[in-house]
Amino acid sequence: MNDNTSFPSLCGKFLIAMPGMGDQRFERSVIYLCAHSEEGAMGFIVNQALETPTMPEFFQQLEIIRESEINFVSEQFKDRTLNVGGPVEPGRGFVLHTTGFDSDSTLHVDGNLRLTATLDILRSLALGEGPHSSLIALGYSGWAAGQLEDEIASNGWLTADADESIIFETDIEKRYDSSLALLGINSTSLSSDIGHA
Repeated sequence: MNDNTSFPSLCGKFLIAMPGMGDQRFERSVIYLCAHSEEGAMGFIVNQALETPTMPEFFQQLEIIRESEINFVSEQFKDRTLNVGGPVEPGRGFVLHTTGFDSDSTLHVDGNLRLTATLDILRSLALGEGPHSSLIALGYSGWAAGQLEDEIASNGWLTADADESIIFETDIEKRYDSSLALLGINSTSLSSDIGHA
């Protein structure tokens, strides 16, 4: 993290994709930014689900659960999906979560939100322990120095204060519209020309 307090960091904010941004990977995406400094930025798409593997299959692949635990985990996670966090390191898992789990590798992002990328938190979640709310993502979204600022200036993204309930409680297919609503915008009236005089 950067100690330069004059840098206008967007850490802890939502990035909301504008129509016509030109990158299919981020079409209608909402990204929660976990880090943003003069060196670059990183965050996680919070509204793109992976069809496979299922959550129990993912836990089994990582050998976090044993065969005897599969029914418990299947019941607990039957309505949960893994998220596409972004195109960078798509084989690596990350957990965005509320308080209730802390380790030496846990990053305190903003307010109640934390980021942990260890097997320990996945094991805790599989056993019904750990944080009350969590989003498990494969991969992340990253920007080099100045890249995100350029994309925002080119009307690729809108920014909004993040809302935990959108990340953890809102149906995944409604998170884009719900994020826009934070800005008083309806997606049907949204134009890629917004912000231009």
